[in-house]
Order: sequence, then structure tokens, then C-alpha cells
Amino acid sequence: MCRLYGFRANEDTKVECTLVHAQNALLMQSRSDMIGRAHPDGWGIAFYHGECPEVEHSAAAAFEDMHFSNTAERIFTQTVVAHVRLATVGGSSVLNSHPFVHGHWTFAHNGTVRGFETLREELIAETLPSLRLSRRGQTDSEHSFYWLLSRMSSAGIKLEEKITDADKLIEVVRSAVVELNERCARLNQEDPPRLNFLLTDGHVMIVTRWNNSLYWVSRVGVHDCEICGIPHVKHHTGTTYHAVVIASEPISHEEWQEVPNQHLLFVDSNIDCRLIPMGSQVSETSAASLS
Repeated sequence: MCRLYGFRANEDTKVECTLVHAQNALLMQSRSDMIGRAHPDGWGIAFYHGECPEVEHSAAAAFEDMHFSNTAERIFTQTVVAHVRLATVGGSSVLNSHPFVHGHWTFAHNGTVRGFETLREELIAETLPSLRLSRRGQTDSEHSFYWLLSRMSSAGIKLEEKITDADKLIEVVRSAVVELNERCARLNQEDPPRLNFLLTDGHVMIVTRWNNSLYWVSRVGVHDCEICGIPHVKHHTGTTYHAVVIASEPISHEEWQEVPNQHLLFVDSNIDCRLIPMGSQVSETSAASLS
């Protein structure tokens, strides 16, 4: 199990307070989450300047590693993915620390693929040979990432290009999670898989809730930070600031909304959001528009 964090905004934003200083910042969650578990087995932060992400990783606990705070302090961008890890598959190492990156894609996972010891060879066999060579660690999460990228490629999504067909991406991710759940259930019906996946290319962000907690909050307009008292936005006159924050548990005193289980939250390049049920084929009428 882990804790994850995703951020998308239409203007460059400093995220240090939500990662380090907020009432329930990701740093605090690495020491103790909302049910008292620590997540001490590594951390990572990916952030975008241009098309491809920069990423910092460590095998240390975020609450014991000044490099986490120092990294968060210098980030000023529109897209961030961060993660603190409680290891279930694969030991504590930099290679097993999320998020994982490939080209301009970034991926993080909160949960466990049940029966992974059996499913591992299936996932590898269904991963494109060129992507298999990119895997570096041992986790179920990284295997799932490259398997998912392979399914995207097979569906006609060009991994090296900006997403132009959001509905296709949504359906590939939705169907992948549903299928992976079914495979896990065949192997272990008593302990369901936990498949909270976060995927972004820096422009769009897609997050699934499958048997783990997930929350989100929308921010409209420039406001003073409730932690430090100053705004964190490089604001341009004439633009309405809009940001979405997604996290395993609420971080601040804002009005966070819970993503329903077995739903998908999609954030497009304009920071508009759609909440979509994942249990069956998605139609236009099944997607709820969120403002």
C-alpha cells in the first residue's frame, strides 16, 4: 500500500505546502496515514518542465529524508505526481520507488496486484518487447505500467505524441483495470486487488479508484495559501486560475470530494474533469461532468 498525489493546473504553481507543510501533507502521510500506517519504503516526485518529466527518487522514508522537502521546495510547474511507498511487492530500493516514467508518461500506483507471482509472466508476455527492456525494478506496479502502455499502443495511441483522443485513453485504462481485477479475482477471491492507478502525459491526467481511498479538490481563482498565507501561482492577468489536486486522503481543510469506488477521474488539458464509472462499457451519458 502507498499514498499518492497528483496535481494539474493551468498556470505554474508551487506545491511545497501540500507536499510538506499542510495539515496532512504527503510528508506527514509517509509517517502515519489516516489509519495509522507508515509508508517508509521510499518516495518519488515527478514534475514537468516541457514535454518530459523530471523525477527524483529515494529508497528512504520521506519523513526522514531532507531531499524530499528540498525537492518539493523547488518545484514550480503545472503537473506533479508524487508518491510515498509501503512495500508489498519488491523490496525497498530506488528502482522500486514510484512514480515510474517512460518518455512523457508518468505512472504511480496505490495498491497491490493480487496473485502477481502467477500473473507476472502473463503481463510480461503481453508487454511490447521494446517496453519490456525499459523495466528496471521488481514491483507489480512497474509491470502494470508497461503492460498498460502496451495496451495503449495496441489501441492506436501513439505514446510519443500528445493525446488527441481522450475517450480512447479512458476506455483503454478502464478496460485494463477491469480485466486486471478479473484476473486477480480468479486467483484470490478473498483478498481483492487494489488498483488505484495515476497516469499522466503532463497534459491530461487519469486516476482510477479501485478498492483504495481516493479524494480530489478543485481550486478556482487565486487565493492565499491556508498554510503560509501567500498565493503560490505565477498568475497572468486575464486568465482564470484552475487547478485539481488528487490524493489518497485529504491534505488540507478544503472541501475534498471522495471519488466513488470503481470510478475513474479524468482531467483534460483545460483542467476540466469527468467522473466515470468503470464497471461497464462507458457511454457519453454515463460520464458525469464536474465543474
